[in-house]
This record gives sequence, structure tokens and C-alpha cells, in this order.
Amino acid sequence: MAAVATCDSVAGSTGSAVATASKRNVTSFQKRGPRASGTNDSGPRLVSIAGTRPSVRNGQLLVSTGLPALDQLLGGGLAVGTVLLIEEDKYNIYSPLLFKYFLAEGIVNGHTLLVASAKEDPANILQELPAPLLDDKCKKEFDEDVYNHKTPESNIKMKIAWRYQLLPKMEQIGPVSSSRFGHYYDASKRMPQELIEASNWHGFFLPEKISSTLKVEPCSLTPGYTKLLQFIQNIIYEEGFDGSNPQKKQRNILRIGIQNLGSPLWGDDICCAENGGNSHSLTKFLYVLRGLLRTSLSACIITMPTHLIQNKAIIARVTNLSDIVVGLESFIGSERETNPLYKDYHGLIHIRQIPRLNNLICDESDVKDLAFKLKRKLFTIESLALLPDWSAAARSRFTASSDSLVQAILLPQPPW
Repeated sequence: MAAVATCDSVAGSTGSAVATASKRNVTSFQKRGPRASGTNDSGPRLVSIAGTRPSVRNGQLLVSTGLPALDQLLGGGLAVGTVLLIEEDKYNIYSPLLFKYFLAEGIVNGHTLLVASAKEDPANILQELPAPLLDDKCKKEFDEDVYNHKTPESNIKMKIAWRYQLLPKMEQIGPVSSSRFGHYYDASKRMPQELIEASNWHGFFLPEKISSTLKVEPCSLTPGYTKLLQFIQNIIYEEGFDGSNPQKKQRNILRIGIQNLGSPLWGDDICCAENGGNSHSLTKFLYVLRGLLRTSLSACIITMPTHLIQNKAIIARVTNLSDIVVGLESFIGSERETNPLYKDYHGLIHIRQIPRLNNLICDESDVKDLAFKLKRKLFTIESLALLPDWSAAARSRFTASSDSLVQAILLPQPPW
């Protein structure tokens, strides 16, 4: 009876609202305006944090990877609470650059950083971050790097995007405003020291955290993975990124960067033997890390030398435990390095997995044949456009095949 009475009261109030609206000759369905700060409406609100934006697909909070082109390929950005796995290129030249773009984007937006490495001191990594392009030089730097400087001035004006022609000239000398989502960086310059000193970051350097007398229990995580998980968990809980101890100041994002995970420097042997004694240690680490990220305002990027892992089953498990998987294939040392068809590119980028959030399966990117190149200042991702090969060998093969085809058409066929 109570439920019936409640429904009747709701129906009555709805009817009165319709009647009132009809008297005023306006519709009862009106657009909801922005909520005032003093209202008592307790409905859900989207968290407003600098350097983030909601996804147009599912409303998930997104952060930029530091590469606007990569953000677009991933569906708008990196979702908070997810893991981006970067499969390192063979000589580990370009994957550290993506790693540093992610950290540089965090500093520009005022996010908290957690940098973990077993190879290089995190303080040294921060000193090598690329510098953000200045507002008054963004258009100039972009034009110089994207278009050939030898192009006539009339052609340059035609090629420049129309939006740049409408931009007013900026006179400030500071970095790009952090209110924007995604920034461009100058790979030839280093980030100003004052920006790094003003940032909040935590470093985890494995040789400083592990002692030689540490006892290792059988069938457990390697000491390096255990220490790193404890370090990440302490930062998340102590600084309020999990929500149990709310942040005192304005809410912020924790950006976690882990370099060369799975390499022998972390005490893992998956790169040394096909069936090592710690074959499940890496997957256990990723499983626990993913649980920490899902319940906190944090996003993680991991670089991993998957080309050194001999057991393909481990690679499959690592892929399943990652939300986004991006592979880098460098042309250095391969036949494509000297192939004139690939002279404008430095490697291929493979979007192997994209998260389908709030679902049980992951999605695959519809965009194929992507290539990257490191120009004088910018790292760009483009669709692979190959010109036809008109070399002497290719012409001879084409001529021979054409002649044989003509003979097959013109010669009379035998009766049998």
C-alpha cells in the first residue's frame, strides 16, 4: 500500500506540473541548466580535474598521453584507471620518447607523477623531458616541422590549416595553458627546470629499494615487483587518490610510469628462458596493479621489451591484463631502412588493443597501416602512404608479366 501511495503522489505531482506548464503555454520538459553550488541536489556529478575531459562515448574520465594523434587513435585519450602497455621497439629508441611525453603532459597539467625504473634514476628521466611549445610559437614550430621550409610562401599559406590563420598573436612567454587537453612538445629542447621543481613527483629506482640480503619466498612475486606494488599502494592511499582519504587541495590525477618492465633488471627471467622460475610473477604484478588503478584516480603507462620474451603464452597473458596495447616497430636494422618506399618514415605503430570499458571484451582498432616519424622537433603518427616502386627491377618484372599476359591472350588455345 505504501508503494501505491507513493506512485499516486508522484503521478499527482506530475499532473500538477503539466497543468501548470499548460497554463503558461510552455512545455513541461525543459533543459536542465548548470547546478548552483548551493543547491541540495545530490545527483551524480562528473569530477572536474585539470587536464582531463569526459569521453563522448561513455563519460569515462580521460587524460592525454602527451601525443594528440595517439589520443585520437585511442578513442579520445587514456581512461583514468587503465593501463597503457607500449611494446618497445627493438633498440629501445622511440618507446622512451612516448614514455617521456606522458610524463611531460602530467607536469604541464599539474598532475602528480610516479616514475619507476630499474635502469635509470627517475630524477634523470625528468631532466630529459621534452619542452612544451610556447603559445606564441606553437603555430610557427608546427608549420616548420610539418611542411617543407623550401616550399614557396604562397603554397605554405594554402597548406596551413584554416584555424591557424584566425588565431590572434600571443605575447605571453609561458608554456601552453594547462586547461587545454593534449599539448605539443619540442623534442629538441628540455623542459624548463622551474616546471620540474614546481611539480609533485615520486621516484622508484629499483637498485635503491632492494637490498642484497632480502629473503625471497618461493612461488611469490620477485622482490622488485613486490617493492614497487607497495610503493604505488602507499602513494595512492597516503595522498588520497583512492578516495578513502580525500585530497585536501583540488582533486588531482596520479600518473604512473614504469619503464622496461619484465626485463632482467627487474629480477625477472622471462626474457632469459622460455619456462623460467618466475613465469607467473609478471602477470601477478599486472593483476594486482590493475586492481589498484581501478579504484583510484590514476593512469599508468608501461614500456615492456616484448620482443625479448620467448614464451608467447606470457605475451598473451600480459596483453589480456592490459587495457591498451600499442606496439612500436622500428625500421633500424631491417630491410625497410634502405627501402626507398619507407624513406619518409622511421617505423610502424600497431594499435593492438583498445579498451571497451564496462564490458567483458576488448576492442581492436579499425585503423591499420600507421607509421611514425621523428622530425626535427615533433613525433608524428600518420597513415602509411606508399608510392609505387618504379625501380629498374620492378619495371623489368612488370614488363615480363605484361608480355606473358599478352601472349597468353593472343596465342590460340589448343583444341584439347
